Amino acid sequence: MRLDKFLKVSRLIKRRTLAKEIADQGRIIVNGNVAKAATNVTVGDELLIQFGQRLLTIQIDQLKETVRKEEASDLYTIKREEYKEN
Repeated sequence: MRLDKFLKVSRLIKRRTLAKEIADQGRIIVNGNVAKAATNVTVGDELLIQFGQRLLTIQIDQLKETVRKEEASDLYTIKREEYKEN
């Protein structure tokens, strides 16, 4: 599954176009490598996502094409959440 689609389906990012913009800015790292929106992700991959000052590290547990809002958080596990200081 494409990275931008996973971020939208898992509701980590609300819109796929926004997920694409964030990936193209180099703010998403998959398994230690800077990822593009079209990067394929699989179960077990670790993502590091930068939201402004917040760094979120997650592990992908499931991949589904569609999922209900209540079940979206079942697709990933939050490993670490930290805040950068300037």
